[in-house]
Amino acid sequence: MGIISVKEQLKKFNKEQDIIEFDVSTATVIEAANALNTEPARIAKTLSFKTNDKAILIVMAGDARIDNSKYKAYFKIKAKMLTPEEVLDFTGHEVGGVCPFGLKHELDIYLDDSLKRFKNVFPACGTTNSAIELNLKDLEEIVKPISWIDVTKR
Repeated sequence: MGIISVKEQLKKFNKEQDIIEFDVSTATVIEAANALNTEPARIAKTLSFKTNDKAILIVMAGDARIDNSKYKAYFKIKAKMLTPEEVLDFTGHEVGGVCPFGLKHELDIYLDDSLKRFKNVFPACGTTNSAIELNLKDLEEIVKPISWIDVTKR
């Protein structure tokens, strides 16, 4: 999948040309922030979790961490991240390039309130050396999340 499927989805919103590809790794929040010359919190990281027999994605600010009690209160299950193999199977993207675009399978996607501090954020684009700058309205329009949630601590 990777960047090709991401470009296909973003093309529907006239955003595929906004993808930035780097000669350096953007696989971690710090690497992405350095490559983009921005603060780590503005990196919109996408984490993948198991909920019973399916996977979900939560997009959150780069400085946010899952708050286990908030997560369990919302999803009624303990937070359990997917293995790297499961991430690839469910999303079609490798760890470090996981994003809410161009997914291999239709997954429930949630946007965390930690993103609301920013006008624009930088999610990955399916590879460990890509990103795109999006405002929250465009991110929401493209991703079509189940909802905005508050399951993190900062």
